[in-house]
Amino acid sequence: MADNYLGKKMEDHYAASATKSRKSHPSLSKLLLRNRSHRAYDVSFQVREDQLRRIIEVNRYTPSARNQQVLRFRMVLSDEADKVLPHIKLGAALPELHLPATGSEPRAFIIICSTVEESRFVDIDLGISAQSMLLQATEIGLNGICIAAFDKQCIKEQFNLPYEPLMILAIGRGKDNIVLTDITANESHNYYRQEGVHYVPKLTTEELIIE
Repeated sequence: MADNYLGKKMEDHYAASATKSRKSHPSLSKLLLRNRSHRAYDVSFQVREDQLRRIIEVNRYTPSARNQQVLRFRMVLSDEADKVLPHIKLGAALPELHLPATGSEPRAFIIICSTVEESRFVDIDLGISAQSMLLQATEIGLNGICIAAFDKQCIKEQFNLPYEPLMILAIGRGKDNIVLTDITANESHNYYRQEGVHYVPKLTTEELIIE
């Protein structure tokens, strides 16, 4: 009888612990939905060095082609942000808005570099790394965006980088109101803005599956 009582208590304890864990840690689906590309940021919010380190740390655990681990990362905090801003462009599909708008610029960045020449394998690592870091940023309450449109040579010179920069992540507290919309493959994939809302068209699950 005592054994049954203790066993039931242990089962209840583990069940409660699992429920608490699920509540305190958002699911992957929720993180993916919250992980949107922000092009406007709260400039009064300062991203800390330890937050950027925590984001970069995910690269210790992500897959790497042939396990070569060629990516390297340069943290850029608010005191150096002005070295980055003149050399980046956000919102390629909305050129008339000249994003980021004045007063909403990101104030922290992670510059992703490669120790070897860019290749198909490096690009695979880059995609995995960027997505993983943005998911980690989302988990700790921050937002971000991948930036591929930037002056690589100027960034390399500004920060005296020993390696070629491949991509920049902006990190901060996003201000955009972003809404996902369902589309078919034949509809426009371009994101757009209406009345202060940033709409991002996404293919439905049915469109993604080959039958």
